[in-house]
Amino acid sequence: MLSQIKWTELFPTRSSVVIFAAYVGFFTNQGILVRWTQSEDNSYPYNTVTVVLLTDFLKLIITSALFCKDHPIKSLFTEVLRNLRVCSLYLVPAFLYSLYNNIAFLSLSAFDPTTYYLLLQLRVALTGVIYQLIFKKKLSSTQWLSLLLLTIGCMIKEMDFNNITNLFGGIAGKGSSFILLMFQMSCSCLAGVYNEYLLKKESPTANIFIQNVFMYLNSIICNLVMVVLHEPLSQTFSRESLSAVLVPSVVILMLNNAGGGITTSFFLRNLNSIMKTFTGAIELTCSAILCYFIFGIPIYLNTVISIATVSYATILYSQNPVTREDASSKQKFDAEMAHPLIETESKITTV
Repeated sequence: MLSQIKWTELFPTRSSVVIFAAYVGFFTNQGILVRWTQSEDNSYPYNTVTVVLLTDFLKLIITSALFCKDHPIKSLFTEVLRNLRVCSLYLVPAFLYSLYNNIAFLSLSAFDPTTYYLLLQLRVALTGVIYQLIFKKKLSSTQWLSLLLLTIGCMIKEMDFNNITNLFGGIAGKGSSFILLMFQMSCSCLAGVYNEYLLKKESPTANIFIQNVFMYLNSIICNLVMVVLHEPLSQTFSRESLSAVLVPSVVILMLNNAGGGITTSFFLRNLNSIMKTFTGAIELTCSAILCYFIFGIPIYLNTVISIATVSYATILYSQNPVTREDASSKQKFDAEMAHPLIETESKITTV
């Protein structure tokens, strides 16, 4: 079965393998690091709103620095002002990602990291529907079967095998948390597919770091609005809040999340949203093993069956993956990754 995997279609460029591995690494670490920063009662000894907002500032600083590596600082501001229309388009995914990131802390308080990642895989079916609508690309029966198996594998994790009359006993008592997680999934699905659309369709020739700047500028605006609705800015950036955030464990968490956010844009430009959902199979396997050794969270039979199911679904999908649109886009991305910063005269103005 493994010999039938279409590796060249899964990873169309040399860079895509590195991007894939980095993406899985960052997002596996996320659940572990969030758990590490929690108190014994699963609460957070720091202001999570402050963490999300500072993480977006970190993303903006890092991606701006990468652009300015080969460009004058003035050109960064020129590109933003010259392309306000394109920048405004990123308000939609920025707002959805902002909701997703803020809700993630609440979800990880209610579920352990392995359960959290498994339940998040329920978003794959919704991603398939949104992907077809936005890109007008019909998924094959094999691709839908793999998505269905992935969804079933996620649900098995929450089955209580000791009480067959209540297969979803693991969710019992967590109804509100599960509903909140479902809403979080919807935000993630729509934001991911729409972000991929902006990267590939609306501004495919634009410098990816400039597009990241657009995303994070909008994210900061959205998060600031949420902060104002949640609490006074003076409280968010008070000495107490900052001192609780500026500790090694939380700083590492923010740096990891910043790296994951930047990697996501490369992932969506080089691969696709469907492939992105299947990274969860690897993430949940790594998460289960790491949480067992680090936090002593046991691995039950349903977890093993669930991991086996989603792993099979991933292999099934890898035999018939969604491919890139055309060969020219593959060649373009190879060239961009070889010289990731385009010439000073950005092509984004042609959008």
